[in-house]
Amino acid sequence: MGFKSFTLGVLLRVLLIVLVALLAAYLFLQNGSITYPILMVWVLVLLSFNLISYVTVTNRKISRFLESIRYSDFSSSFTKDSILGNSFREMNMSFNEVIEAFKKTRAQKEEQMLFLQIMIQHINTGIISFDSQGKIGVINGAAKQLLQIPQFKDINDLGKLSNNLKEEVLKLKPGGSFAIRINSEIHLNVQSAAFKMEGQSWTLLSFQNIKSELQKNELEAWQNLTKVLRHEIMNSMTPIASLASSLGVILEEDVKEGDEGDLTLDKESFLDLSEGLETIFKRSNGLVDFVNAYRDYTNIPQPDLKVFPVKPLFENIRILLKEELAKSQIHLICELTPIDLEVIGDQDLIQMILINLVKNGKEAMEKAVNRNIILKGGMDSHSHPFIQVIDHGEGIVPEALERIFVPFYTTKKSGSGIGLAISRQIMNLHKGSLDVTSKPGEKTVFTLSFK
Repeated sequence: MGFKSFTLGVLLRVLLIVLVALLAAYLFLQNGSITYPILMVWVLVLLSFNLISYVTVTNRKISRFLESIRYSDFSSSFTKDSILGNSFREMNMSFNEVIEAFKKTRAQKEEQMLFLQIMIQHINTGIISFDSQGKIGVINGAAKQLLQIPQFKDINDLGKLSNNLKEEVLKLKPGGSFAIRINSEIHLNVQSAAFKMEGQSWTLLSFQNIKSELQKNELEAWQNLTKVLRHEIMNSMTPIASLASSLGVILEEDVKEGDEGDLTLDKESFLDLSEGLETIFKRSNGLVDFVNAYRDYTNIPQPDLKVFPVKPLFENIRILLKEELAKSQIHLICELTPIDLEVIGDQDLIQMILINLVKNGKEAMEKAVNRNIILKGGMDSHSHPFIQVIDHGEGIVPEALERIFVPFYTTKKSGSGIGLAISRQIMNLHKGSLDVTSKPGEKTVFTLSFK
């Protein structure tokens, strides 16, 4: 109905223009005067402008509506009454509804933004964002309190606190993290994330002072170490002390003076004395071995990091362990994807870890049906290289799985319990990790992850 009214209005105006034009022609032909025709031309011009204005009302309304959306000017209102008919009245109402919906959406976003700002300011983790030019975007109160940098406007201002911190932050990749000791009171853990906003790249940093957590972990480590040392030392010293006392009693009671003044000892006492001395010797050697193992654990050299291919490393391990594995009828299978995989690390130390893991796998596969140990290299979902040692032995029970990397803990009858602890420490020095998963009786997988 509305569009019919609009069409009727257009037709009436066009008809009126035609009639005026015909009237102007008639007057000119009848009178030969141009006065009336000129007057009619002015009327035609006015009628044409009226027609154009009438037709472009909708376009003007749509343009004004789009401009309001473009510049977020939600104060505009469109009249509900329209001389153009019901359809245009409905269009005006629709425009008003859309404007109102935009207003609500904008209000909700502003509320969410306010909530996020309040939350960021109240969390204990320091938060800083900066753009590709280093200009600071957001910095919360925790970051200001932690870093204590006045007039913090550019990420390079981190150099006022520590040049090492600034350098580490600038070379940190999205999703990466690092820990750095600033002074006796500040030991930071820094994590990074990247995002885009309004077409510009931004970096988000989180800062945490982990000094108290490190102190707690250090205290727990020392307590655990003290327990281990006490246990090992007491296991050796208690029987040594007891045997020494018993041997002293034997010497006092069973040693007799002979006819010629010589000291004599009966056979039974001699055997007791020999067994006691042998036991003292073994326990002393055991204690020396324990101290040497502890020395090995605490004196791991800093790795000499270089890029090296994994394929020759696998081949070297296969050759070194070929005879030993053959005696146990175990096959070492090497898998590499890609075949030219490279890692950054100390090749000698990594080889030592892998040899230790393969030997552990061999010992765990005494009764296994599947006689294969797999050396596998590849790339994870983050494009970081990894190396795995997979065996199909007896596996590791969940209770032991959490403790096998603890120094001097072992599930084997013989062994110092230091090999896996040293291996994990070596990987930590590589800024990588050594992890294990196991299904008892099926499969055990040790994974060396590199950055």
